[in-house]
Amino acid sequence: MGKVCSFILIAFILAVSVSEVLFAEPASLDSEKIGNIPRDERKSPDAWAKVFDSVHGFIEAAYGPKFSGDKLTQKNDYNLLEQRLQLKVDYRPQKPAWLASWNPEFFYKGDLLSDEYKETLRYQIREVYGFVSPLSWMDVKLGRQILTWGTGDYLFINDVFPKDYESFFIGRDDEYLKAPSDAGKFSVFSRLVSMDVVVIPSFTPDVSIRGDRLSFYDNFLGRIAGEESSRIFTEPAVQPKNTEIATRLYRNLREYETAIYAFKGFFNQPVGIKNESTKEVFYPKLAVFGASIRGPVPSVGGIASGEIGYSDSLQDRSGENRLIENSGMKYLLGYERDFPKDWRIGTQYFVEQMLNFDEFKTNSQPGDIPRDEFRQLLTFRITKLFWLQTLEASLFTFYSPADIDAYIRSRLTWQANDRWKLTVGANIFFGKHDWTQFGQLEGNDNFYIRIRYSF
Repeated sequence: MGKVCSFILIAFILAVSVSEVLFAEPASLDSEKIGNIPRDERKSPDAWAKVFDSVHGFIEAAYGPKFSGDKLTQKNDYNLLEQRLQLKVDYRPQKPAWLASWNPEFFYKGDLLSDEYKETLRYQIREVYGFVSPLSWMDVKLGRQILTWGTGDYLFINDVFPKDYESFFIGRDDEYLKAPSDAGKFSVFSRLVSMDVVVIPSFTPDVSIRGDRLSFYDNFLGRIAGEESSRIFTEPAVQPKNTEIATRLYRNLREYETAIYAFKGFFNQPVGIKNESTKEVFYPKLAVFGASIRGPVPSVGGIASGEIGYSDSLQDRSGENRLIENSGMKYLLGYERDFPKDWRIGTQYFVEQMLNFDEFKTNSQPGDIPRDEFRQLLTFRITKLFWLQTLEASLFTFYSPADIDAYIRSRLTWQANDRWKLTVGANIFFGKHDWTQFGQLEGNDNFYIRIRYSF
């Protein structure tokens, strides 16, 4: 079944691309004619033609074998084998006049995914929203949308919106690191300060590792686990009192982008344990307050950034409940710079501080995952473009001197033309201990290849 689907998909891509070459109209020497039809006799496109002209997307096939053949997960030899069709439509109505004056936009993006790892065929709505500007100083965006803010490169402090870490670790496109939210976003602009307010009525958690596709450290079992992990996940109920609200105030101070943030909602990871005997975990209440700045570095050149955030664990402010994540502080410094001959280098220094650390140590029990008061993480990105900027080689590394673990993301992308793109890469994990962020993933080293046809 899987090989047949792959063959059909590849055959379709080749057929489409070949047909463009074989049946393309030759350029006419008569600029006033198209084919044999004079320009003044052509009919204007009908409504359906306009709709089809606004449809874009891609077809992609991806395969990601494992290096070690981890036998804990659903498949032993690979964790990525899928074909994806993405379609997106952007519609901007011009009538009636009162609506057109609001600059409306209706956007839809959806994926039809043949996931041969899970042996399913499903359709996923990535984005569907309406956007209007009812006033010159206000924008409103309602519906399913991708939300993001902050200054980090793969590191998030005040970006509290859901992520898909499973996609990130198995080799899907970076687009899929961000999971969509069903939300309303209200933006107000002024010379003094601008503001975004995001209202999320229905909680959306991170797509985290659960053992079916990637093995991880299960603290209930006290070891690396896969399919045998049987945790129960309890999400906040859809109720008015559980509505999440995120706010950002921002403005430019000369060349520098500055912002302050506030959020009230829930942790996106299940960092609370409701019942140890039944292995039931939940998403505790959370408030986040922070700030960021980003801009050029005088004399030296390049762009520097800084971000800070306070995470208030609302259900364990004292830090005495060992079953709920403590409050904490997060700090991030970053720097990136372009160099001659299409080189780009970036680095970041991230520190996560656990507050009420003494209470954490006092209340810890044998078998609990050991933690440090300060966790440091260094990242380094290097990118080089070749062949008239059609070939990109990149390397991104995470390294934690506190946890003694690391994660290496290497990738080579060839944009053959406007339609064809080939990507190959690898995800490699290292770690001294099984329970650290990257150490627990050591058995999931993988290589991947993706081929995409855009239209």
